[in-house]
Amino acid sequence: MRETNPNERKAIRKATVVGAGAMGSGIAAQLANAGVDVYLLDIVPNEGDDRNLLAKKAIERMLKATPATDPLNAGFMVPENAKRITPGNLEDDLETAVKDADWIVEVVVESIGVKRDLFEKLDRLRRSDAIVSSNTSTIPLKDLVEGRSDGFKEHFVITHFFNPPRFMPLLEIVGGDRTKPDVLETMRIFGDVHLGKDVIICKDTPAFLANRIGIYYMFRAITEAIAQNRKIEDADAVLGRPMGFPKDGIFGLLDLVGIGIIPLVTKSLLNTLPDDDPFREFDHEKGLKLVNSLLEDGRWGRNSPKGGFYRMEKRDGKKQKQAVDLQTLDYYDVEKPKLKSLKASKKRGPRAIVEEEGELGRFAWVVVRDTLLYAAYLMPEIADDIADVDAALRGGYNAKWGPFQLIDQLGVQWFTDRLLEDGIELPPVLKMAGNRPFYREANGRLERLVFDFEKNEAAYQELSVKEGVLSLAAIKRNSKPLVSHYSASLWDLGDGVACLEFTSKMNTLDPSILWVLNQSLQWIPQNNYKALVIANEDRNFSLGANLGLVQAGFDLAHSAMIKNLSLSAPAEDSLRGLVQAMIVQGQSIFQAMRMAPFPVVGAPHGMAIGGGCEILLHCDALQASAETYMGLVESGVGLVPAWGGCVRYLERCQNDPGLNGGPIPPVRAAFETIMMPQFSVSTSAQDALKKRWLRPGDGITMNRDRVIADAKAKALTMAENYAPPEPVEFRLPGPHGHSALNMAIDDFYAKGDATWHDVIVADALATVLTGGDTHVSNVLSESEIAQLERENFLSLLHTEQTKKRIAHTLKTGKPLREDPLEEKKSTDELRAQRKPAKLPKQDITGQPLTGADELQLRAMADLTAVLLKASGN
Repeated sequence: MRETNPNERKAIRKATVVGAGAMGSGIAAQLANAGVDVYLLDIVPNEGDDRNLLAKKAIERMLKATPATDPLNAGFMVPENAKRITPGNLEDDLETAVKDADWIVEVVVESIGVKRDLFEKLDRLRRSDAIVSSNTSTIPLKDLVEGRSDGFKEHFVITHFFNPPRFMPLLEIVGGDRTKPDVLETMRIFGDVHLGKDVIICKDTPAFLANRIGIYYMFRAITEAIAQNRKIEDADAVLGRPMGFPKDGIFGLLDLVGIGIIPLVTKSLLNTLPDDDPFREFDHEKGLKLVNSLLEDGRWGRNSPKGGFYRMEKRDGKKQKQAVDLQTLDYYDVEKPKLKSLKASKKRGPRAIVEEEGELGRFAWVVVRDTLLYAAYLMPEIADDIADVDAALRGGYNAKWGPFQLIDQLGVQWFTDRLLEDGIELPPVLKMAGNRPFYREANGRLERLVFDFEKNEAAYQELSVKEGVLSLAAIKRNSKPLVSHYSASLWDLGDGVACLEFTSKMNTLDPSILWVLNQSLQWIPQNNYKALVIANEDRNFSLGANLGLVQAGFDLAHSAMIKNLSLSAPAEDSLRGLVQAMIVQGQSIFQAMRMAPFPVVGAPHGMAIGGGCEILLHCDALQASAETYMGLVESGVGLVPAWGGCVRYLERCQNDPGLNGGPIPPVRAAFETIMMPQFSVSTSAQDALKKRWLRPGDGITMNRDRVIADAKAKALTMAENYAPPEPVEFRLPGPHGHSALNMAIDDFYAKGDATWHDVIVADALATVLTGGDTHVSNVLSESEIAQLERENFLSLLHTEQTKKRIAHTLKTGKPLREDPLEEKKSTDELRAQRKPAKLPKQDITGQPLTGADELQLRAMADLTAVLLKASGN
C-alpha cells in the first residue's frame, strides 16, 4: 500500500473498474462521461491472443449502442469519451491500474470468495487514501471487508448503481462501522454532482432500499399471476402506469433487464433475508420452474432472438406482439386490454384499478396491498425516513411514486379500512400515521411524517431541498406567479432572476405561452430584474409547438380538439388564422427575447425538440442537463422550422470555423441537420455541443436536480455589464445553392432514402436556407429569412400530405413515412405540387408585441385556453 498524506483528500480524477460486464462497463462509461480517466479490467479469456479482449469488447459494445436502440448498453454520451477508458486485464494490469487510482470499483460476480481475493490484492496495491467500493447489493459490507487492514476498512463503501448506470438516477451508498465520514461524504458529493445521481445513504440490510421493495413487487406479481392464471399483458396494464410504475409493467421490465436475473436474485435474497421475511412466503419453486423453462429454451428477454415473456412476430410484413401463457408457455397474440378502470385511472388515480369489481381488480389489489404492507413493515429496519424509501423507488425503478406516496394516492384511511376488511393487522407506521397522509403541504412547505419508533409516535417535519439545488416546486409553494396564463407562469427565483415555466401538456408551445413570454419581456426590465431563466421540472423541457392547435387551425370542421365546442363566428375566424398568427408572433417574441436588455438562459432537460428547441436557440446561453435530447424535428411532420429555428441554426453554422470556404458549406450543414432529425437530434448534452445545438460557452450539469440553480448562477454572471447581441447578416448562395441542395435530395430519393414528400419538404427548406430565388443581393437580414420561413411553412401546411403527417403523429406519436406513388413523378413534378405562399412583408423588430398586436395575442391566448380546457388538456 502506497503512503499518502492522510490529511489530503483528493478529487476523484482517476478510477479503476474491475469487471467489464454490463454493469461494470456502464459504470466505467459514466465515469468517462464525467471526465474521469478509467482503467477497465477483467479476467484473461481462455482463448485467443488478446488478453484484454473482454474489456475491449465491452467498450465496442457500448460504442455501437444508442439510447434509442439499446439503452442498456448506450453508456457513452459521445463516442470520444471512450478514449478515457484504458482496457486491461487482472493478471497484467492490476498494479498499474490501481497505483494512481482515487477510486477502485469492484463489479465482479456475486461470490464472496472472488470478491475477498480481489480485496486482498487491492489492500496491498492501493494508495492509502484510495477509496474502494463494491457494487453488490446482496452481500453484507462486514463480510466483504473481513480480514482486511484497518486502512482498507476506513476507505471502503458499497456503491450500488442501477442498470443502466448512465440513465438510472439512483445510487445507494453504504458505509461500514469503520468507514471514515469524509470518505462517505466524498462519495456522496461525487456521485451527486459529478455522476448526476440521486444519492441515498443506506443501511447495510439485504438489497438495501429500492431492490428490497421493487423485487418484492415483481415477485408478488409473478406468483399471483401464475396462481390466478392471469394474462401477463393484463397484469402489466394494471400494475404498470396506473400504479406509477413504468409503462412496460412487471413482465415487460423483466424482459428489458433479462429474466435470467430472477433465479440469481431469488437465491441471493433467500440466503440473506431474515427467516420471517414475507419474501420467503412466495411459491418460489413454481415461479423458478417457469422461469428456468424459458431460460432453457433460450427465451431470456427482449434482446433474445426467441423473446422472453413477450416477443414480436413478423406476419404479412407487419409486427404482432405476443405474450407467454404462464401455464403452457406457448405464445398468443396480445390484444390491448379493454378495462374501464384503465381509462378511469387517468382521472381517479390508482384506486380506480384496485376498486374495480372482478378478478383483475382483485389481482391488482392483492399485489399492490402486499407490496405496500411489505414497505411499511420494513420500517425502520431498512430506513429511518420514508422519504428515502420513496426516493429510492423513484430513482431505481423510474416510478412516479414510492410506496408511501402510493398509499397517499390511494388515501391512507381508505387503505387502512381496506386492510381491516381483509383481516390484516396494521403495521406500526400506519397505526402511528393515524389516517394522516404521509406527505402534506402546509404553510408553503412540503412535509412528511417522521416516526419515532421508541415513543410510538409520528410528527410532520419539512422535507428540505438539498444544498445546491433550486427547487421550482418549493418556490411555487411559497409564492405567487409574477405573470401567469393557462399554459405558463413567471416565477421569482430570487436575486433579481425570474423563471419562465411551461405548464401545458408535454410543455408544448402555444399562444398562451407566447403571451406570458411577451409580458415577461416587458415586466422584467420594468421591475428592475436582472435576468430570465427558462426552465421547468417536468419530464421533458418541451416537445415543440402544439400540433393539435396547428391541426385545428387548418382543419376546423374535423378537429377532435374542438368537437362539440360552440364557438362564435369571430372565434372561428380567429381559429382559422391561428397558425399564421402564431408563426409571426413566435418569430417576433423569440427575437424580442434574444434582443432583450437582460440575459436569457435556457435550462433544457430531456426532450427539447421543434419549437422547444427554437426558443432555446434564441437564448443568450444554455445550461443543459447532461441528458438533453435537442433538435429541430419539423421535417418529420412535413414542415420547416418557422419560429426562427432556421435563422439561428444557420447562424451557428456560419460561425463554425470548420465550415468556411464560402456560403455553401454553412448552408449545406444546416440543411442536412434540419432535414434529417433522425441523425441530428442530440443523444446527450455533450452530443448537442458537437451538433451545434449548444455553443462552446454553454454549460452542462450532470445532475438534473441542479440545472435550475446552475442556470440562475450563469444568468447572474452574465447580467454584469450585459449587452444584447448585434443583428446578424447572412451571405447566402441563392438559386445556385438551391439547385445544389435539390440535386442532393434527388439522389437520396433515387436511392430510396427519401420519400416523395421529403422531396417537397426539402425544396421548401432549401428555399429558406439559400435565401430564396428572387433576391438580388446575396446578403439577407434575419427579418428577411424569417419572411422566407413563414412563407415556406405555410406553403407546406396546405399540402394534403403534410396534413396527413400531422394527423398521424398526433394519433400515434410517430412520424408517417409515405408509400411510393402508384404513378411515379419526377422530382420537378413533385416540387411543383407545392404552391408558394406569398405574404405581405413584415419586419421582425426585436421588440415585444404591444398595442393591437399584443391585444390580438391575448385574444389568441384566451382562445387557446378555451380549446385546451375543452379537450381535457
